[in-house]
Amino acid sequence: MELKNNTILITGGTSGFGYLFASKLMALGNTVIITGRNPAKLEETKIQLPGVHIFQSDVSNPASITQLFEQVTKQFPELNMLINNAGEMRKINLQDASIDLLDITREIDINLSGPIRMVQQFLPHLKTKKNAAIMNVTSGIALVPFPISPVYGATKSGLRSYTKSLRVQLKNTGIKVFELVAPGSGTPLNDKFINDPGFNAGMLMDPEKLIDVAIVGLMKNNYEIYPGMARMMNVMSRLAPGLLFAQMVKMTEKAMAVTKK
Repeated sequence: MELKNNTILITGGTSGFGYLFASKLMALGNTVIITGRNPAKLEETKIQLPGVHIFQSDVSNPASITQLFEQVTKQFPELNMLINNAGEMRKINLQDASIDLLDITREIDINLSGPIRMVQQFLPHLKTKKNAAIMNVTSGIALVPFPISPVYGATKSGLRSYTKSLRVQLKNTGIKVFELVAPGSGTPLNDKFINDPGFNAGMLMDPEKLIDVAIVGLMKNNYEIYPGMARMMNVMSRLAPGLLFAQMVKMTEKAMAVTKK
């Protein structure tokens, strides 16, 4: 895919992968639009990335997505690329009775329902463009369950399945469908795990290098992009899924044992 002179919408663009995507894609000569829930962070990002366009929006809210579509397509009719990046990852003890029924599905609303609704809302517009693309950001945890983050893992597995189906259904259109299978990385998403026993921060991939790999993958039309450890996890999930899952179980048991003390 040609990565210049595009108009690109990135959800969750004020930090982590979204911020880096915005910075690097702008440097390649693209018009970049980012979303976020926090107005102050959006304004701060605009100062850090002069030229980026900001819209306050919440992917977990269908009405907010509809409003975003109306605003963005009116102001940027040449929009031809969507990167569904916004996400949340929590450590959840499913035996914690204090978690209410709305809170337990929060990650589903953000990580799974959000991208599905974004695609559904923007798809008719993207189909009018000759060179269009959708990228959904999943995770290495889409390949193997991580029991300490059970809902997050379920959302990323679901998004991976949806992305594969979307690619099949859009194969006769001008829209390319990409999946970034992101390994653990040094972004705010993983900060809550740093002090957990068994968690090796040295295994986290540098987020800037990760996004560089993602951009090269886009340019080469690699529809499934596996940076760093994600490539090994993809192989292991097929050749030795039990061994890979056992490692995730050990990490979870150690972390939960500490929590119970």
